[in-house]
Amino acid sequence: MVQKTGNRVVVIGTGAVGISYAFAMLNQGNCDELVLIDLNEKRAHAEVRDLRHGVLYAPTPTKVKQGTYADCAEADVVCICAGVPQRPGETRLNLIDNNLKVFHNIVGEVMKSGFNGIFLVATNPVDVLSYATWKFSGLPKERVIGSGTILDTARLCNCLGQAFGVAPVSVDAQMIGEHGDSVIAAWSTASIAGMSLKEALEKMPDGEARMTKIHADVRDAAYSIIEGKGATYYGIAMGLARITKAILHNQNVVLTVSALLDGEYAEKDVYIGVPAVLNRQGITRIIEKPLNETEAAQFAKSAGILREYQQKVAEYLK
Repeated sequence: MVQKTGNRVVVIGTGAVGISYAFAMLNQGNCDELVLIDLNEKRAHAEVRDLRHGVLYAPTPTKVKQGTYADCAEADVVCICAGVPQRPGETRLNLIDNNLKVFHNIVGEVMKSGFNGIFLVATNPVDVLSYATWKFSGLPKERVIGSGTILDTARLCNCLGQAFGVAPVSVDAQMIGEHGDSVIAAWSTASIAGMSLKEALEKMPDGEARMTKIHADVRDAAYSIIEGKGATYYGIAMGLARITKAILHNQNVVLTVSALLDGEYAEKDVYIGVPAVLNRQGITRIIEKPLNETEAAQFAKSAGILREYQQKVAEYLK
């Protein structure tokens, strides 16, 4: 049996997102063991050595090692960051065919190890690949979690914080739906200290235009960042670290992740970004926000898009 001490997190894929996540985890002291796996073993070895050299200055002496799929047997969380990255001009859904092949192999290898923890999916299109991971693994739905709209929500809170001169953490607002072009800003329930943001924005002379621009800036943020530097990774890495902390520390925190709906929001059998309660068991409850008529229609459309793409998963289950 593979020996471990404390909470073990396995990161599969040491590209920009995977290694940024590992770096965030190390800096925050969120786990006791951090295991890196990559097809490029030379790179994984180098990344491990580089991270180890910073352990002296980390909040806790996290054990960092290069590993194999066998290390997943005793893992508490396996975070999959491997896959084909989004290129300039591509939508996240354009990545599905190649990344389904990658995930079919990865999830199969992880499950062969005897893994019985929680999958955290970061690779795009994250909603569809979360659904694929659930199907490929056979694990209960609450133990397969996608990063969902956690980054979109962070971008929204950042924009609104700037608009109202408050810290992003003081903004209570969420982006829901697909982590992609059909993502929705849930304006009807957004607030700062109980003040309705929708009402506050609408009272401004350019309120409606401002809401439209903020939504577009959030939705299209990845495209402009990818055009400027090739990829996005710091924001999502911080979001993944936050999800992992909520799980390992049993926090019962509500975060906007990709979860399987079973009647919530009038939808079934679709992984999509929604607010959910996270703790040591994974997703314990989905929070149903009271959407207005427009938002509900947008959400249904987003779910329909994802459900259509999810059909591609069936090809791997024959």
